[in-house]
Amino acid sequence: MISFYKVAGIKGVFLSNKVVENEVKTFITYNKGRDWRLLHAPTTDLSGTRLYCVQPYCSLHLHLHVSDNPYTSGNIVSKESAPGIIVASVYMNVMYISDLCENDEYSILFLNQGGALVAIRHTPLPIRHIWLSFDEGRHWNKFSFTSSPLYVDGVLGEPGEDTLIMTIFGHFSHRSEWQLVKIDFRPIFNRRCTTDDYQTWQLHNDGKVCIMGVKRIFQNLKPDARCVKTKDQYISQMSDSCPCTEADFECDFGFERQSDGGCTAAFWFVPSSVSRDCTTGDSFLNTTGYRKALSNNCTAGTLGKYRLRRQRCPHQAPRGLQLVTSEGTLTATLGDNVTLLVFLEEGDGSTTSITVDFGDGTAISYANISSIEDGVKHTYSKVGIYQVAAMALNSLGSERVLLYLHVTCTLEQVQLSAPSVVVRNKAVDLSTVLKPRYVGTVTYYWWFNNHTEPVVTLVGGMSFTFYKEGTHTVTVQVSAGNTVLQDKITVAVYEYFWSHVLAFSSNLDAFNPAVAEWRQDISRVVKDSMVQVTGINGEQLLVSVLPGLPTAAELFIIPEKRPTEGTMNRKGTHLEQLSQVLLSALNQDLIQFTLRPGVQVNVYPTRLSPAPLVDTSESGHNGAAVIMLVSVVFVGLAVFVIFKFKSDIVISGHSHTLIIKKIHLYILLLKSNS
Repeated sequence: MISFYKVAGIKGVFLSNKVVENEVKTFITYNKGRDWRLLHAPTTDLSGTRLYCVQPYCSLHLHLHVSDNPYTSGNIVSKESAPGIIVASVYMNVMYISDLCENDEYSILFLNQGGALVAIRHTPLPIRHIWLSFDEGRHWNKFSFTSSPLYVDGVLGEPGEDTLIMTIFGHFSHRSEWQLVKIDFRPIFNRRCTTDDYQTWQLHNDGKVCIMGVKRIFQNLKPDARCVKTKDQYISQMSDSCPCTEADFECDFGFERQSDGGCTAAFWFVPSSVSRDCTTGDSFLNTTGYRKALSNNCTAGTLGKYRLRRQRCPHQAPRGLQLVTSEGTLTATLGDNVTLLVFLEEGDGSTTSITVDFGDGTAISYANISSIEDGVKHTYSKVGIYQVAAMALNSLGSERVLLYLHVTCTLEQVQLSAPSVVVRNKAVDLSTVLKPRYVGTVTYYWWFNNHTEPVVTLVGGMSFTFYKEGTHTVTVQVSAGNTVLQDKITVAVYEYFWSHVLAFSSNLDAFNPAVAEWRQDISRVVKDSMVQVTGINGEQLLVSVLPGLPTAAELFIIPEKRPTEGTMNRKGTHLEQLSQVLLSALNQDLIQFTLRPGVQVNVYPTRLSPAPLVDTSESGHNGAAVIMLVSVVFVGLAVFVIFKFKSDIVISGHSHTLIIKKIHLYILLLKSNS
């Protein structure tokens, strides 16, 4: 970062502050930034004591802050009507006027087109004096402008820089009203200036009189003159052009100045690229690496190496072909216009044809590169990654460049799917469903429980193994373009369990809105119905309605949270017995619920075989088989007893069937309790 100030009155002169070796140093240029040098310090102070300040070890450093307050001059000021005069303050609160200094900071007002300077001190204390100088600040006279000390808030000059009237405003105390003091300097300047009142002054840069290509000689008032300047008398009396020198040229675009002062091409610039719009057989002006500084008025001179050189347009093969999007990205939105820009560094642009293949079966050719300066527009109708190619071709050769463009659409919904209950130490499949299904390049981030680092995949499914029993949380985030969505599920992990796939009567499908909250409500209703009919502990049942049509669900029978002591076989047998009880209730249409008035929904098991009990021992299966055999005997015995005493029971047909079903369930429950 640098501070920058444009000096008024002299074209091409600028000041800049820059940090060099942890010190702020002031630099000046006379040729609009072509060369910079440190400021010379004055040779003596106000008392005449010699100052020893030798560059580059010592130089003058100025504040370059322009005041935001229009009623104060700030730290630096110059005027068009007073060329050669710069009023500035230096660090350590010292003000320099031309080449003299004064302790304290002052606001400066230019009078009589710079023929006189008025200084008023910046201080929080009340003051009553001003200082007036007629020799550009070399000598100052002190004047009193008020009988009572005044807290000064600002200074105003009358319109026009040739004014001889100024106004000081402030207040006598912090509680008093505003006070205006008007000072008229016209009695001091009692006549108009004549030729004898002026002396000449030539602008120079360390002895060099050619500044921005011209010599300038100005007319300044003599120090003892007390006259009024006319508006045209501050203009330079003589302005002669100078022959161009190396100092009048700066480095052209693409070139950098080296330590020896010469301009050479930067590493990123290809000088021959300036001829790409040149037609074979014609000629063009090629740069030598230099260009005349803007507003420089030097004449041609004899420095031929700085001039533009006319060259014949080369006939060459295309080289440096570039293909980019107008946005500078590698993504595009489905259905929107994509603008592709084609650039050619070298080659005859007027005779080089350009072909753009959009990668979706569409291609278009152009006679020359100048015909597509505004770019090529195209709209993609499908999501995907497209290989876009551009080829430049002329009689001497060709060049081809590729761009891989990702066309995406907005991701609207993410749904994570996994079994509600899984087996410990066995891999389970997790999958996601996106809406819409194809959205382009997608990244998946998987979080398990409270892990801080996600598992990252490029596909919407993965296998995972849970090693601890209990409830686990799985979260997936899907990133597509600028959109990130997530879904979360809970998975119960057990050593063993039973599961059955359930179906519903077809009338439920008409009311399925494909909403997760609706599926959760149906799962709760089905579970409550099972608990009410069978009397099984609800903590051992999990029902999960699956997404999609036809509507289906999965029933899980899990161990109790505080199982009784016993072997794995006994626990498994207990779950198997509960499974038979539930299947019997489902087969007899006892599990049903009312969705709405007039809509009765039945739940029944599918014909799929139930999931086997997870058990690593062989004896568990033999014990279960024995229990099943005993169960069949008990069921047969019960049926025989019922039909034996059938004639003694007087009930209706429907009630008869219901009682038989309940007796059957009662027998099954007796078996499970035994």
